[in-house]
Amino acid sequence: MPKESPLAMALQILLPFLLAGFGTVSAGMVLDIVQHWEAFKNITEIFILVPALLGLKGNLEMTLASRLSTAVNVGKMDSPIEKWNLIIGNLALKQVQATVVGFLAAVAAVVLGWIPEGKFQMSHAVLLCSSSVATAFIASLLQGIIMVGVIVGSKKTGINPDNVATPIAASFGDLITLAILAWISQGLYICLDSHPYVSSLVCAFFLCLTPVCIIISSKHPASRTLLYSGWEPVITAMVISSIGGLILDKTVSDPNLAGIVVYTPVINGIGGNLVAIQASRISTYLHFHSAPGEIPEEAKGCYYPCRTFCGSGANHRSAQVLLLLVVPGHLIFLYTIHLMKSGHTTLTPIFMTVYLAAALLQVFALLCIADWMVHSMWHSGKDPDSFSIPYLTALGDLLGTALLALSFHFLWVIGDQDSDVGD
Repeated sequence: MPKESPLAMALQILLPFLLAGFGTVSAGMVLDIVQHWEAFKNITEIFILVPALLGLKGNLEMTLASRLSTAVNVGKMDSPIEKWNLIIGNLALKQVQATVVGFLAAVAAVVLGWIPEGKFQMSHAVLLCSSSVATAFIASLLQGIIMVGVIVGSKKTGINPDNVATPIAASFGDLITLAILAWISQGLYICLDSHPYVSSLVCAFFLCLTPVCIIISSKHPASRTLLYSGWEPVITAMVISSIGGLILDKTVSDPNLAGIVVYTPVINGIGGNLVAIQASRISTYLHFHSAPGEIPEEAKGCYYPCRTFCGSGANHRSAQVLLLLVVPGHLIFLYTIHLMKSGHTTLTPIFMTVYLAAALLQVFALLCIADWMVHSMWHSGKDPDSFSIPYLTALGDLLGTALLALSFHFLWVIGDQDSDVGD
């Protein structure tokens, strides 16, 4: 495993981190616009889909990036045949998982959104399902191809893919996914009255592609195992993200808090990006320095937060660097949103203080959870490359959305209304 100084690590992480951040800012601006489209206004349950579908980058793309990064670092992609077997098998597996998660996310949106209120419309449910499945499949395919290019390019240029792959996986993932979701949802909504069968055909088409991907994935040993055993973290993460989506749906429905929309992808995306880097690095470290089921001496015993940040080890340094990136990174992204005149919120000192406190608390908690979770999974014999990142990014979505909602409620309660929150 290559040794890195904190400066070299920060420089490698910085550019992908900024790219990922600007991608989430763009996604927030898109969400701020499309919330006024007919489909989003009349079928508000689409908002429940947003964190679950944006979370696919954590469930699938970042997990793929972490697996392939470890494969590069331990020499499993030196052989061209082995390299392409890994890539093709993992891409096919990812398409299967994306389709299933997209379908289940739509079911969760129906259950969380309509059933508790006693309202249900079959045409809207089918539209949700079609939009979710189509978005998940198309976005996952596009991002998977980009991800493979990043991993292969990192290997050729001598850059540690653990530092750059996961944030680049998210750099335009949110924007691509949200744009596809908005376009498909609005298109199907327009067809709802004149051609009601279109939604069903779209859903059936993408579901029919799933068996083909299963056959391709099952031909490769590396992905065959995950085809049967890799569902628990992906589905659990989708449920966690959907709860965050329910919070977003209820918050957006409050006209006093509508300004939250543009900031949600930003705080969720940045938290997920940073914790994914840390999880990927810890996992690679464990693959290098210990056998599955055995953990290093410094990680034994009861967990405590100081263990994550205090020390001079490689994982301690990376946790420190990642936490230090939170405030300057968010300041850049907040100012970008302000310059673009988006978000319906003036950058008052009280708003920035509350927002940055929420962001710091989110990332601090996620880095601590990552340290504990990755070591626990390794100790239990599970590969954290495949199991940890879905949980961590989903928790990032839930924590980010909840803390942001609390922040906006707090601002409203204390009378920070001159900042036109929810204008």
